[in-house]
Amino acid sequence: MMPLDDIRILDLSRLAPGPFCTMLLADLGADVLLIEPPPDSRAGQGPGIGRGIEAYNALGRNKRSIILNLRDDEARQVFYRLAESADVVVEGFRPGVVQRLGVDYNTLREKNPRLVYCSLSGYGQTGPYAGLVGHDINYISIGGALGMIGPDPSGPPTIPLNIIADFAAGGLHAAYAVLAALHARERTGRGQYLDIAMSDGVLYLLAMTISGYFSTGHVPEAGRTVLNGSAPFYNVYRCADGGWISLGSLEPHFWANLCRVMGREDFIPHQHDVEKRDEIFAHFREQFRAKTRDEWFELLKQTDICVAPVYSLDEALQDPHNLARGMVVEVEHPQAGRVKQVGVATKLSETPGAVRTPAPAPGQHTDEVLSSLGYDADGISALRERGAVA
Repeated sequence: MMPLDDIRILDLSRLAPGPFCTMLLADLGADVLLIEPPPDSRAGQGPGIGRGIEAYNALGRNKRSIILNLRDDEARQVFYRLAESADVVVEGFRPGVVQRLGVDYNTLREKNPRLVYCSLSGYGQTGPYAGLVGHDINYISIGGALGMIGPDPSGPPTIPLNIIADFAAGGLHAAYAVLAALHARERTGRGQYLDIAMSDGVLYLLAMTISGYFSTGHVPEAGRTVLNGSAPFYNVYRCADGGWISLGSLEPHFWANLCRVMGREDFIPHQHDVEKRDEIFAHFREQFRAKTRDEWFELLKQTDICVAPVYSLDEALQDPHNLARGMVVEVEHPQAGRVKQVGVATKLSETPGAVRTPAPAPGQHTDEVLSSLGYDADGISALRERGAVA
């Protein structure tokens, strides 16, 4: 048994946030069917579903694929039949596209009142920016996050990877909303429409920071707050080998332990003393240059200090803790053999998730899905000949 193995999802999304949302649900057992466009309309497909690397494409794993040309009436009829028994539809188009295709929530709920329909977009379905195009960098900008990231407010912000808006504020936020709506359906018997905006999600992720601003009126700046670079005890330091070590000694007892290891117990009363900050920084920087990154990690992790090496991605994927936690797994691919993928982070004791199958080739399950709807070989051939499916 898997926690979501009774949930059927139709996935219309293309770019990373939608596929990540449905990957999370598929990893927990949901039957996710990718509704793919015909080959000649895939030019705009983004890096989330990079074709040609299906074996390694985590965002497509545990899913099936059917190619439907939703501009064709017969293909839409196939989609409607699928939607009649589906639990969830996820789409990531710009507002208005699903209405033009005839696969919007108002159309589908007439056929299936229990349907949970999730629209995942940059700025949501309403508001003055709803029609604007964008990507992660734009959503973290409008949500106030990018302006706080970087070493100095006088310089340009530091652009992070597209984790904040695309994956956390987008895909993870949407998956959480889908699960909440499915739970609500158990009590009401009705599905509902989910309007998930990545820009909303960015602000939601900043809940603690925003609370502080509402309370004090102080606007956090890049490199000027305790948690984004101003404090010696919550920072990164270059080591003898050129590597970096990260410290997070926020609590007084962790700070005291750090000062003792650094040979400066006299710093203990001055954790938040702005006048001593430059002196503390200078001493720490000099000390950390005396040993390699890994030597410092071995030393400090034995002393109840919040510390971790700053890894490159390949190092993170070889770390013994990450491996022990099952965050690198292997899956069998029919052509590529056994390939590595990121593991399932959500650990459930009784109904764990799993990577069961690699990402499908586009349309790999078209015939299988159509057969399950009652189409015979002649009917499938006729649909294929008119370009409704592939």
